Amino acid sequence: MLSADVCQQARQSRDPRFDGAFFTAVKSTGIFCRSICPAKTPLESNVEYFASAAAASVAGYRPCLRCRPDSAPGSPAWQGSHTSLQRALRLIDEGALQQSNQAQLAERLGISERYLRRLFQQHLGIAPKQYALHQQVLFAKKLLHETQLPIQHIAVMAGFHSIRRFNDAFVKQLQLSPSQIRRSTVPTSDGLLTLELSYRPPLAWPSLLAFWQARALDKVEWCTATGYGRSFHWQGHTGSFYVEPGTANQLRLQLHYPAGHEIWSLIRHIRRLLDLDADCTLIEQQLRQHPWFQQHLISGLRIPGVWSLWEAGIRAILGQQISVAAARTQLNRLVAALGEPLPEQPDKRLFPTPAAVADSELLMLKLPQSRRQTLRDFASLMLQQPEAPPEQWLAIKGIGPWTCHYASLRGLQDSDIWLGGDLGIKKALQQHDNDMSHQQLAPWRSYATLQLWFQTATVANNSPQTGQRHD
Repeated sequence: MLSADVCQQARQSRDPRFDGAFFTAVKSTGIFCRSICPAKTPLESNVEYFASAAAASVAGYRPCLRCRPDSAPGSPAWQGSHTSLQRALRLIDEGALQQSNQAQLAERLGISERYLRRLFQQHLGIAPKQYALHQQVLFAKKLLHETQLPIQHIAVMAGFHSIRRFNDAFVKQLQLSPSQIRRSTVPTSDGLLTLELSYRPPLAWPSLLAFWQARALDKVEWCTATGYGRSFHWQGHTGSFYVEPGTANQLRLQLHYPAGHEIWSLIRHIRRLLDLDADCTLIEQQLRQHPWFQQHLISGLRIPGVWSLWEAGIRAILGQQISVAAARTQLNRLVAALGEPLPEQPDKRLFPTPAAVADSELLMLKLPQSRRQTLRDFASLMLQQPEAPPEQWLAIKGIGPWTCHYASLRGLQDSDIWLGGDLGIKKALQQHDNDMSHQQLAPWRSYATLQLWFQTATVANNSPQTGQRHD
């Protein structure tokens, strides 16, 4: 949690760099706000600060209807530096506490239930179940504000199995009823949902677009001059999304997802893929203390993710020891042969599944037979253990540390991955006279890796040429 002095300065100046980093509760009104709220600034003696919107709600405050805390960027900086907590939040956002209980979640994480509760209490001030329920309610509130979907549909999309439970949770969490947020509704049936995704500036969107464009797979991903889109498979259903800059400090998301089931976890997944919850101001402050970045640093550079750890692993294996363009060619052959058409959009394709790769001879790939076997072995592992961590992949012949680290960086958005063996990183470091350790850059070494890739690209006047294995 930030100090009271920092919070006071940030809210009085309405500094967007602190949006979502803390929340201000006003004792006299019983309302809590974002740091950028346009309402009249209350006296310091009349406010208290919370590290999360959930903690403010548990304390008895309701969200402001002007600045809408449900739309604030999420993860504070500590999420990037605590692996267990980061993974717990990821699993909860994907519906882990709806599909199982808290003890089973702790078992999945490899920690005790008591330690899980302590992590949440220490960093968020609430219990895991309170966090999960609050995220559902805030997402429902966002849909009420930004769409014309019927309230009963919104309840299902937010993960509630009955309208009665939805109404009860909404009132208890926010001290407001759904009808107070939404007074009229017009049903929609085209399967298209448009939402705004807030982020904490800065954001180097053109740099991210260039990175994605150099690696975009035919019919699976598409880049325009301003936006990025892709197809996906999510919890038994398929869809696609397209995202581009919207109003100030927001991206506009267009989501095609006809299933309409519990999309709150899907939106959280898209936010992670775009790395919208990163606090770039804090990250860059630390990077600039290192000589490598004192003269050149791209402000607002995020981790450009891929949809799943499975896909990241395939990209990494096919990117071993070859250029980005060559890897893309091989991946496009794989997609053309094994990727299924998107049911609702037949002109687009889905990334091949582990089952499709495991069952194929992969003769469409111009590779040594040993590399094809590595792909099939990896697919078999992911079929048997979909959550197998990258460290476990090392048992597969043909997979080394570089492959696992690259997949963790882009597939898990791990904030502290250092790819020192990558050819692009070695080239970038040759431009620096000092040999200082990368350890000083923890826990933000993934961002340091990306910065160095882009330094190499700037010199070469081309897109970042990463993807060359040196295991």
